Amino acid sequence: MRDAYHEELDSIGEGLVEMARLVGSAIGRATTAMLDADLKLAENVIAADQKVDDLQHDLEARAIALLARQQPVATDLRIVVTSLRMSADLERSGDLAQHVAKLARLRFPDRAVPNDLHATILQMGQLAQRLMAKAAEVIITKDVDLALQLEQDDDEMDLLHRTLFQHLMDDRWKHGIETAVDVTLLGRYYERFADHAVSVAKRVVYLVTGEHADELQQPTQVEGA
Repeated sequence: MRDAYHEELDSIGEGLVEMARLVGSAIGRATTAMLDADLKLAENVIAADQKVDDLQHDLEARAIALLARQQPVATDLRIVVTSLRMSADLERSGDLAQHVAKLARLRFPDRAVPNDLHATILQMGQLAQRLMAKAAEVIITKDVDLALQLEQDDDEMDLLHRTLFQHLMDDRWKHGIETAVDVTLLGRYYERFADHAVSVAKRVVYLVTGEHADELQQPTQVEGA
């Protein structure tokens, strides 16, 4: 019985990794659909989000069943509860990738992103994909140092997000209100996607150590200070 129980715990972790890989791929493909005005690819991304939702629902059902049947305590309870929270982060990440694809579909056959912001949006999409790939690696390896590094990596996304706003606030902006709204939404989607990747990594830190990532990253006070 215990072997079957731990196999089920392992399978929940595998489900989280699959979700992370799916949403990482989705944000990359949605970015391509956005920048290339590729309607077929956008539709594929939108439809594929159902698989992420199904995985999340299945994982949630299995985790709740484990709680009911096994009544885990200590580390095992932390694994189940933290997995539920990570699955919610990953499901929301999938929704954000879908939002990018839906915006590409909405503006087709035009491109929502003007040429002078193409490179910035491409960078944001690529970075979002890398962050989620790293989050998947953290789930697999339970590497606390790698998990803590994700928050530093996210600083690059914040910088790119600020770059977008600098363009929007520039007096030379000539692309109109509709495009400004589109770019504002896109910036928010990528920023939030990155935040969810960081959240997943932080939850792994808690799973492994029992401490929150923010507490581990606080500088040690000098004795007698």
